[in-house]
Amino acid sequence: MNFGPMAAARPLGNSRFVAGLALPLVSWQALPMTKPTFQHLNHGWNAEPNDPSPSVTLQDGDLDLRFLLNTFAYSAQEGQCGLLTFHDVAQWRLGPTNDEGWYRGQCRYSRVAPDWGEFHELTGPDDCGPLPDDWHLLVPPNPSHRHFLFYLRDNTFECMAQAWRFTRGFSRG
Repeated sequence: MNFGPMAAARPLGNSRFVAGLALPLVSWQALPMTKPTFQHLNHGWNAEPNDPSPSVTLQDGDLDLRFLLNTFAYSAQEGQCGLLTFHDVAQWRLGPTNDEGWYRGQCRYSRVAPDWGEFHELTGPDDCGPLPDDWHLLVPPNPSHRHFLFYLRDNTFECMAQAWRFTRGFSRG
């Protein structure tokens, strides 16, 4: 999946390096954007809204994101975990922005994502600002990798992977 022209952006003092040009440093919010399409993926389940306690494990190119399920709005037992498994992962991140930052417009998708606290696949052009610098690169992404985004209470999870699946019933720990 191509992150668009901003994917190659790297900070350079008070300028930004984009496609071989040094440009004055400008807030990404002031730049014209081509927004991606957000496909909502979590139907009938979601992460616990107050303390989902997300954790990530990697094994043989697959990534597991474990989190507490929302028992307030969905059918789930207290302490029940959900598990998102991503296959053939190229890169991933679990880091800020939290819900408060998203509502204040401090996230690159704040102005374009349909909702906070949902799991989406992003498709199409994506010029939504500079990429966070906390990505974990496992292998170089290619066009067959899909971009997944899950907003959690205090974190944002993103992953470039070939496929995903959701299972429930795992206990915490």
